[in-house]
Amino acid sequence: MINFITRDYIVVDKDGFRSNVGIIISDGVGKLLWTKRIKQNSWQFPQGGIDEGESIETALHRELYEEVGLEASDVDILGCTKGWLHYRLPKNMQRKNSSSLFVGQKQKWFYLKLLVDEKKISFDRSHHPEFDDWAWVSYWYPANQVIEFKRNVYYKALKEFSSLQSSIEQKAELYSRGFK
Repeated sequence: MINFITRDYIVVDKDGFRSNVGIIISDGVGKLLWTKRIKQNSWQFPQGGIDEGESIETALHRELYEEVGLEASDVDILGCTKGWLHYRLPKNMQRKNSSSLFVGQKQKWFYLKLLVDEKKISFDRSHHPEFDDWAWVSYWYPANQVIEFKRNVYYKALKEFSSLQSSIEQKAELYSRGFK
């Protein structure tokens, strides 16, 4: 069982970083869910903001449902990054909201294992879908394929979860050889 910090977070902190959850979903045999942004040729892991007054785990489950149509019972939480991982948006993508400058994201990343059939993955759970396609990809593929300003965060999250991934791959290999 994973213990989570459940205190409230402000939407944009004093340094201009928005609190966010990142979601990495494993198929349980070595591949990761890679999602394509709607009407773009841009791929990423699902992620989304933590609303004011919302706990990290509540945001995780809300974003999981809104972005890929999965419920809490459809996945097993295998890990969460120890600290916040930050990325800055390029200057031309930074925007000023009503109270502060928004310069990037600070993210808690979760590593999940899909427990249900992949047919349950759906992008129509929200009024404003973010994705329109998905694929299973090898573990390190996203670190080199995501938009450049997110690559360091992706690498750090994947590195932190790499021992969990190794364990999944070893179990899948043993299972494929008839060991249970």
